[in-house]
Amino acid sequence: MAGKNERQRRQAREKYRRQQEQRWERQRRLRRRWLAGFSAVIAAGLIAGLLVVFLPGGSAKPAAAPSKSPKASPSASASASTVAEPAHHCTYTATTPVAKKVSFPPATPDYTASYTATLNTNQGPITFSLLNNKATCTVNSFVHLAEAGYFNNTQCHRLVTSSIYVLQCGDPYATAKTKLTCSTTGKIGTGTPGYEFDSENLTGAKYGAGTVAMANEDTATSNGSQFFIVYQDTTELTPSFTPFATVSSGLNIVKNVAKAGYSCQYVVSGQAEGGAPKEKVIIDSVTIKKT
Repeated sequence: MAGKNERQRRQAREKYRRQQEQRWERQRRLRRRWLAGFSAVIAAGLIAGLLVVFLPGGSAKPAAAPSKSPKASPSASASASTVAEPAHHCTYTATTPVAKKVSFPPATPDYTASYTATLNTNQGPITFSLLNNKATCTVNSFVHLAEAGYFNNTQCHRLVTSSIYVLQCGDPYATAKTKLTCSTTGKIGTGTPGYEFDSENLTGAKYGAGTVAMANEDTATSNGSQFFIVYQDTTELTPSFTPFATVSSGLNIVKNVAKAGYSCQYVVSGQAEGGAPKEKVIIDSVTIKKT
C-alpha cells in the first residue's frame, strides 16, 4: 500500500511539473508581443561573441544588448505586406487573450483621410501624425480602438533604454491603477483587442526618434493594440514592426520618462527585457482628429 501511495504521489508531482512547464511556455510565447524582432540582433551578438568574447546580448525582441523582452527566434522576421497602399480593404482575425472587449474595425477603411491622434496623458499631450497612406489598416485599427475608448485609463508598461530606445503602450491589462511589478507570471504585456492583422509599411522601415510602430509577436500577422514610441534613433531593430505614425509634439515627454529609468526590470529566462517606467505614463484618453 505504501508503495502504491508513493507512486501516486510521484505521478501527481510529475503531472504538476508538466502543467507548470506548459504554463511557463504559454507565458513565454505570449510575452513575445512586447516588441519582437530583436532575435536577429541577438543572433548577430552571439556570432560575434564566438569570434571575440561573450557579448551582453538580448533575448529577442525589445532589446539588443540587454535584451528587451519579445522573444523571437533568430530567423523570425516579419515580411512586408504585399497589399498596395493605401489599402482599400482590411482583414482582422480573432485572437486571444482579450485584454478589453471591443468590436472589430471596419473592413473598408477611409483610405483618403488624414488623421492626427493625441494621447492625453498625465505627463502632458503626445500627438501623432498617422500614416494612413502607408499603413492604412493599422491606422484604421488604431483610430477604431481610440474612438472606442480602448486605450483610456491605461499606462505604458514597458521602457527600453539600451540599444533599443522605446516606450511601449496599448495593453489594457496595464490599467492606470495597476502597480507594475515586472512579474513574469502576470498578464501585462500579453493583451490583445481580440483580433490581429497583417504588418504594413515594412519595406525599408527605419526607427528614428519619433517613430510610432506596432509591437508584434515575431510574425507579420500578429499585430493587435500594443505599440511603441521610439524616443531616440534606434538602428538595432529589424524592419519587422509596422511604422504607422510619427510624433509631431510631445516627444520630450517620452525622453524625460526614459531619463527617469525603471522602477523594476522584466527578466524572462534569465534575459533582461526592459522595465516598468519609474515615471508612470497614464493614457487618460486618445483624441482623433480627421481631415
